[in-house]
Amino acid sequence: MEYDFYTYICEASLKLKTMNPSTICAISTPSGTGGIAVIRISGEQAFRITDQIFHPHKQDAPVENQSPYTLSYGQIHRNNEVLDEVVASVFRAPHSFTGENTVEITCHGSPYIQQEILKLLIDKGCELARPGEFTQRAFLNGKMDLSQAEAVADVIASSSAAAHRLAMNQMRGGFSRELQQLRSQLLDFVSLIELELDFSEEDVEFADRTRLSDLATGIKNVLSKLVNSFSVGNVLKNGIPVVIVGETNAGKSTLLNLLLNDDKAIVSDIHGTTRDAIEDVISIRGITFRFIDTAGIRSTGDEVEKIGINRTFQKIDQASIVIWMIDTTHFNKEIEYIADKIIPKTKHKKLILVFNKIDKISPEEQAILEEEFLPHVPAERIYLSAKYKQNTERLEQVLLKAANLPEINENDIIVTNLRHYEALNKALESIRRVEKGLHNNLSGDFIAQDIRECMHYLGEITGEISTDEVLGNIFRNFCIGK
Repeated sequence: MEYDFYTYICEASLKLKTMNPSTICAISTPSGTGGIAVIRISGEQAFRITDQIFHPHKQDAPVENQSPYTLSYGQIHRNNEVLDEVVASVFRAPHSFTGENTVEITCHGSPYIQQEILKLLIDKGCELARPGEFTQRAFLNGKMDLSQAEAVADVIASSSAAAHRLAMNQMRGGFSRELQQLRSQLLDFVSLIELELDFSEEDVEFADRTRLSDLATGIKNVLSKLVNSFSVGNVLKNGIPVVIVGETNAGKSTLLNLLLNDDKAIVSDIHGTTRDAIEDVISIRGITFRFIDTAGIRSTGDEVEKIGINRTFQKIDQASIVIWMIDTTHFNKEIEYIADKIIPKTKHKKLILVFNKIDKISPEEQAILEEEFLPHVPAERIYLSAKYKQNTERLEQVLLKAANLPEINENDIIVTNLRHYEALNKALESIRRVEKGLHNNLSGDFIAQDIRECMHYLGEITGEISTDEVLGNIFRNFCIGK
């Protein structure tokens, strides 16, 4: 019964937090100068405070008297001075993002104007919002569960079509509905088992053990699928790590700059220019790749360069795809040295051999390369010129093929959050104990405990069971104003 008590304490704590919340304000658009900016005010006193600084045009009523979902054009006054002409949007509780009375002031995008409006609101009784506080209030007021709230941050941070699609599905509640269904099924059975415990002296059985065993197996399969999806979800969210390695002056930095369409890395004829890993991301047909340019591999007495080369090998271990960049005009003993270092580290990774500077060799020399260079190494081979952008489209095709990601449909549930992954793993362990306990004919109190533990971990994901520490860790990573 410890989980019942724990749930009660957490829910009581959350209720106390929502009894007398302050009215908060923040700039919700990116910092800096722009055409417009949006300042959000949320809380019980949002309308009253706004009316102290906002003066609508003659035909419009004060914000306090306006209908929900209306826009009002007017002026922000600072003492007797007109600070700006703005539009005020009105949302009445509970039909707003936070579930509270909310006003959004759309002003001109001058940083000075934004800060002055914030100062006026604070002078009239608002408090400056903490990072993620608007979304946290939406969670506390029942507008969304915790996994949906986390998806808000993922939608904002999404840098590819695939990551955006997954975040939108989670924000709409697809993941939550799946977990709620599992918890509901478990709750029905644990209630029957605990009813049996109340009548233990009469030796009655309310919960059909065969049905419970089938249910446990079904839930185990669902949880296993969700846990296994994390490897794909993590890649889609954070990008597929691709490391570019090779000897010095093979063209690694030129290739990175070409892929990023930016002069990210220094390009020079001097050997050993790149001494540390350089990273950046690019989206190719909706899939994010995280490219890592590394120090050139060679025998060297330079201690600093040695450190960079050691980091190169560390990045190979972390990567899913390895691009080995080879200078077709400069074959020497270093190639053998590099092969001995790279090949053993790529046995369980996708290896792509990129032969650069083909603009400087003849077709006959290229044919010899195709036949004689590492013929037994299972790797895609691409011949290009990074400097003159020859055959780079082929590299993108090979990268997409090497990613080997499954087709993701709009309603597919893919786990992308490490916190969710860890909770699902613990829930999976619990349901496996339920399955094993039923097989071994354990008493109902042991089985009920494991079922409740599984429910507990599923509830942690959606926020049905949460603590202030967990909420603090989640929402402090949001931007201010969201």
